[in-house]
Amino acid sequence: MGNHTLTDLQQSGTTAGRKPKFKRVLLKLSGEALSGIGGSGIDLDQMEYLARRIKAVHDLGVQVAVVIGGGNIWRGEPAAERGMDRSTADHMGMIATVVNALGLRDALEQVGVTTRVQTAIEMNKVAEPYIRLRAIRHLEKGRVVILCGGTGNPYFTTDTAAALRAAEIDAEVIVKATKVDGIYDKDPRKFSDAKRFETLTFQEALNLQLEVMDQTAFTLCRENNQPILVVNFWHEGALEAAVMGDPVGTLVTA
Repeated sequence: MGNHTLTDLQQSGTTAGRKPKFKRVLLKLSGEALSGIGGSGIDLDQMEYLARRIKAVHDLGVQVAVVIGGGNIWRGEPAAERGMDRSTADHMGMIATVVNALGLRDALEQVGVTTRVQTAIEMNKVAEPYIRLRAIRHLEKGRVVILCGGTGNPYFTTDTAAALRAAEIDAEVIVKATKVDGIYDKDPRKFSDAKRFETLTFQEALNLQLEVMDQTAFTLCRENNQPILVVNFWHEGALEAAVMGDPVGTLVTA
């Protein structure tokens, strides 16, 4: 446990002359990561910032796949609670993830990163259909691959889509981007004595009732021994430090 400032990590030469710990990662981003004040819509400055953060990791030689949510545009569950057909509401949410993916692809291309979008819902005019081996081939060629459209099925979250895609493309770790620097024993925004875990096992996370991902996604990761790294994506240098194996965030493993 214990906190590490990014300034300390950067001054210690986090990436200089070293090889990344992880060769292939899946980055899970919420739709709200693309939004500005208020948590809705798409903020172009924010999107450019995200693209540059992803580029920084890509430039280390790491193969990067991204699963992005659509909550900044549409949330299916609240709509279903108000009486909308759940399948319809969820399909609208999946389409929202495609909108976000197209925007992020453009931002990545503008900073010089070749990017492909693959969607579980076929939209041949704007994106490739998700094909596992093609996605892996893109990664091997040094392209960032954005995987959107969820799982292609209603009733599943983008957390579950991330867990599924990570297993399919043999990602070494799921990097879950959050606004806190890891998993704590209690809310660090409310309790000054909250302690951060550097590592946890899946069983420890269950025993402590820590919400790492939704239950379906977490179970899928546990069954496939898929590590999850929770990191503050908005701390400058945190993502780079994480893929190098430095003690940033919280790593959940078997």
